[in-house]
Parts: sequence; structure tokens; C-alpha cells
Amino acid sequence: MKIDDQMIEKISGLACLEFREEEKEKIRQDLEQILTFVEKLKEMDTKDVEPLVYLSERTDVLREDRVVSSISHEEALLNAPGKSGRFFKVPKVIRK
Repeated sequence: MKIDDQMIEKISGLACLEFREEEKEKIRQDLEQILTFVEKLKEMDTKDVEPLVYLSERTDVLREDRVVSSISHEEALLNAPGKSGRFFKVPKVIRK
């Protein structure tokens, strides 16, 4: 596949990026190197290779869920700069 200015313009438009003319040449070279590498990978026989699901041998490395005590609403509101009943008061951030 040939990487030309039209393809770079299309890709940069899809990615919402703008490039100066001198940057486009470097990007073209980089894209051609990537495509060359992918073509080289296509030559490899992967018929008997299992798909890689995890990057390490470890699976389910998440901790076990545990119920632990928490602070009460009253404790949570002790240092609040503003409160209204059981709720924190915060400045309005969305205006119509």
C-alpha cells in the first residue's frame, strides 16, 4: 500500500489532527515503516500459535471483595465547607 499526501490528509482528518508540511513527510515515512512491519508479520506461520489473552501467566489478580466499616454521613460532613441536611453543597457548574 502506498502512503501518499491524500491518505495522510484523510487519516489526519479522521484523527482531528493538523500537520505542517514538514511533519507530513516524517509521518509518511513512519506509516510506511509500520506497513512494512505488518507485511513482514503476515509472512509468519501462526497456524499452531495460541491467541494471547493475558500478558502474564497470572489471572484473577483482583482482591477479594470484603465488607468493611465506613464513616457515617455525619462524620463525612464534618469538614464539608457547605452542607444541606445529609448532602454536600457545591457551587453550581452547569448554567443554562
